[in-house]
Amino acid sequence: MNRRDFLRTAGGATALAGAVGASGTAAAQSTKEVAVGPGGSLVYEPATVYVQQGGTVKWVWESDGHNVVADSVPEGASWEGTEGGDGQLYDTGHEYEHTFDTMGEYTYYCTPHRQAGMVGTVVVNETGQPPSSGGGGGEVDPEHMGVPIQAHFVGIATILAIVVSVIFTFFVLKYGESPHASGGNR
Repeated sequence: MNRRDFLRTAGGATALAGAVGASGTAAAQSTKEVAVGPGGSLVYEPATVYVQQGGTVKWVWESDGHNVVADSVPEGASWEGTEGGDGQLYDTGHEYEHTFDTMGEYTYYCTPHRQAGMVGTVVVNETGQPPSSGGGGGEVDPEHMGVPIQAHFVGIATILAIVVSVIFTFFVLKYGESPHASGGNR
């Protein structure tokens, strides 16, 4: 295979991968998922969700005895949260979704756990992303960019780098430079 054939094949594969990735991103962008009480905790995960106008948020119950009750909604919006309002609670496995057509900020809470801080926000804007701070974009979570980084991998890599540095320093201090180098350690 010559260089031209390789580039043509690689270019086609790259374009196909880009098209598949773009269509997957568009599909993922239209619905955002919020875990309700993950691991038995009294939180919505994530607490703040950004969606584009016409985007959908899907709440998935991961523990028992929770609901989603609208606290404040933008003018012209009619969202009230889960059916039954303050009085109806749902258990693990329940799913509720709503499509947000009015731009603005929607705040909501879980009735029995509001005092414990179980509150959330849906922000409907043009991009479906947090606003940039104007100072370089701010901190970005790598997982939202499609890079799955596990915290323990970072910790293991850091410890490994420290250990290798200590061992290298030990050998340089104990044995000095190579006999073929021109230095002052003779």
